[in-house]
Amino acid sequence: MSPERIFQIHLVLGYVPWLLCFGAYVWPRLRAMDPVQAQRAIATLHSFRFFGLVFLVPGVVGANLPASFTTFAAYGDFATGLLAMLALLTVRIAALYWPFVVGFNVVGTVDILVDYYHGNEVGLGALAGELGATYAIPILYVPLLMITHVAAFYLLLRPTGRLAAQRGAP
Repeated sequence: MSPERIFQIHLVLGYVPWLLCFGAYVWPRLRAMDPVQAQRAIATLHSFRFFGLVFLVPGVVGANLPASFTTFAAYGDFATGLLAMLALLTVRIAALYWPFVVGFNVVGTVDILVDYYHGNEVGLGALAGELGATYAIPILYVPLLMITHVAAFYLLLRPTGRLAAQRGAP
């Protein structure tokens, strides 16, 4: 089997165990939590996205990995991580907290979607070996990040969520 095919299989199958785990253990708890605390838990996970800057470290990723992919991926993760940290730091100030929650989720989701697009455009599957130590990021970490972004948006928009409450929903 080619490295490209293995990478594609890894990308898809990376979602399966996280969806099973999330559905069984995380989602029931998040749904039952106070909206602030649920978003705080999600922000805590995303606050570690500063780690994405590793895509810019020579020797960690191969020299043949296109900068068009690594630069956006690195700075998109970094921005998301900073916004998540700001959400965590402002949890007691609702006027700041909620915009940071929305911000890190929008920026983080766009980052992941654009990274998937860029990865496809540059033929990342054929260059998967160039990911070096960062290979685990799109396979193990990104699926959980995307799943939690979807969950965060759902929690924000559900009738008992913060944004729904601001719109006057019961």
